[in-house]
Amino acid sequence: MDSGSGFQNQVSETPEAQKKSSFVREAFHNQYNWIALAAAGLFALIDQSLLPLILAGGLECMYLSIVPQNKRFQRLIRSRWLAEEKQLKQRDLSELLKQLPGDLQSRYIKLAETCGGIRNNFAQLSSTSQIFVQQMDSRLEGLLHGYARLLSACQQQRQYVKTVDPGQIKSEMDGLQKRLATEPPKVQEINKKRIEILSKRLEKYQKIVENRQVVDAQIAAMEDVLQLVRDQSVTMRDPQQVSDQLESLVHDVEQTEDTIRQMETIFNGSTQELDSFMSIMPDGAHSGSTVEPRSRVRN
Repeated sequence: MDSGSGFQNQVSETPEAQKKSSFVREAFHNQYNWIALAAAGLFALIDQSLLPLILAGGLECMYLSIVPQNKRFQRLIRSRWLAEEKQLKQRDLSELLKQLPGDLQSRYIKLAETCGGIRNNFAQLSSTSQIFVQQMDSRLEGLLHGYARLLSACQQQRQYVKTVDPGQIKSEMDGLQKRLATEPPKVQEINKKRIEILSKRLEKYQKIVENRQVVDAQIAAMEDVLQLVRDQSVTMRDPQQVSDQLESLVHDVEQTEDTIRQMETIFNGSTQELDSFMSIMPDGAHSGSTVEPRSRVRN
């Protein structure tokens, strides 16, 4: 009962409480704290007395109640978290780019150079404008990551379209439909399910083609907008205006990525459809490679 209550408390813990516990954890695992605790243990061992441990315990409680609340300590920890998060995102980005073909890698490099030109044009602005420059830089970085994800989606869709022949699927459906009336009831049951699955494959193919057009259009729009921003940044001296333009573009990219995620849910239904189809197959025909079909067992 107690453990269940504790679990509920953990689940209902607010983000602010989670941050506080994270700061306490960071303070406790600080290397200097461990050195101090180890020294106290060593003194206790040498003196063969519990007094150093008692003193260390009291000081540790004071330390953990004061240091995690210190604003300077919190800023230091947050900056480290941000650096680790940025490093992780950069690593994921590098892995993503490695999987792209050469033509898409070249497009990414070109857009990255465009973003670099925008940064350079605003790098010499006054210190009062730097807060907007930093905001703009953060949005440029986010756009580059979004652009890479769109390129990856473009590549996946490109490969899918190449491997699927809608004409062949339609021809197979027509052939099954024509033979259906002359087939035994059990075969009819199976082939009706096949026709249903082939129909869904055609539907998915069409949705992928439409989604690919959306992704291609969004990729081209990103390239056009950022090239326009770079051209404007030669004479424009208002980084806030550029930041607002980029924010609008970020919103468009997020909407496109939502569309991609919706398309991914379409493929998630494939396993359920296959299970539904296999459930009507004769016994032994869908039990895996370790079981022989009945006709072969009789032989």
